[in-house]
Amino acid sequence: MNKLALYCRPGFEKEVAAEITDQASNLGVFGFARVQDNSGYVIFECYQPDEADRLARDIPFNRLIFARQMVVVSDLLEDLEPADRISPIVAAFEELSQKINFAQSSELFVETADTNEAKELSTFCRKFTVPLRQTLKKQGWLSAKTTQKYGQFLHCFFVKPNCCYVGYSYVGNHSPHFMGIPRLKFPADAPSRSTLKLEEAILTFIPRKEENKRLNENMIGVDLGACPGGWTYQLVKRGLFVYAVDHGKMAASLHDTGRIEHCAEDGFKFQPPKKKKVDWLVCDMVEQPSRISLLIGKWLLNGWCRETIFNLKLPMKKRYQEVVLCLENLAVMLAEQNLNFDIQAKHLYHDREEITVHIALKS
Repeated sequence: MNKLALYCRPGFEKEVAAEITDQASNLGVFGFARVQDNSGYVIFECYQPDEADRLARDIPFNRLIFARQMVVVSDLLEDLEPADRISPIVAAFEELSQKINFAQSSELFVETADTNEAKELSTFCRKFTVPLRQTLKKQGWLSAKTTQKYGQFLHCFFVKPNCCYVGYSYVGNHSPHFMGIPRLKFPADAPSRSTLKLEEAILTFIPRKEENKRLNENMIGVDLGACPGGWTYQLVKRGLFVYAVDHGKMAASLHDTGRIEHCAEDGFKFQPPKKKKVDWLVCDMVEQPSRISLLIGKWLLNGWCRETIFNLKLPMKKRYQEVVLCLENLAVMLAEQNLNFDIQAKHLYHDREEITVHIALKS
């Protein structure tokens, strides 16, 4: 068990490789990343046996920016016979089970990478899931409740019709979603599709049981670069009153709610009303990431908000390095003022050439 599969958006394999190499070395684990451009996944191969399992346990998945999923995998199973793919797959799971007790496994995902070529296998994967699940259950696996907070999900990751990896991820330190992708429905009354970015961010960064406490009708939000209102929509839907800052027009449907005030101003120059306590700042402006980082830092240092979700648009080159630099600079700015904070960043499914960052100040 010396291999780790990490799913990602196609085109971001090098960022995943750089990130997992850094994270592994921080734990004293060394290896190399197998990268194929635009494949939608990376295989990190550890030099020592069993270290992939250690990485899957000890690297906090919610601290990985570019990976959608993290799975300990077998060697690649090749030349699977169409008449009987199940037998070698079950045999590979049995080999893994010599060291990991799959009696606590609760779910099976038969997946592919998020590429057009791989998606051609999606119908096969869906049909193949049923007989494979039945066979694995006969082994005494997949019997745990899917709501439990420990155990494993089992994964079968097809890269070709006759080639796959089999493996497992740890409940509580993985994405619970198929292919690592949350399935969100575009709201018919939302002003733009960008609304899905903020919805996914809230689902990713805010625990469900805390959402009503941290986003509710007693709160005030500010949306910098709000036009036409995709992000404002998500805040208003949760009851917040929102100052929507943008020279462009906001959707009439948002004005009709009575829960927004349109401020036709520059997002970099806007300051919150002095007698209003702003709880949330959101920002999806197209600007250099270093400039956005400084803007967000200013809001937090001035006490203009307590929590923020914002996007950093990525450069064409050295994307991982730019992200690390921006996040480090923000962390230093806040730490120098003795502020306690939690910071997370993720390349969300609904992000493209950007990442989404969440910062919450703590009492």
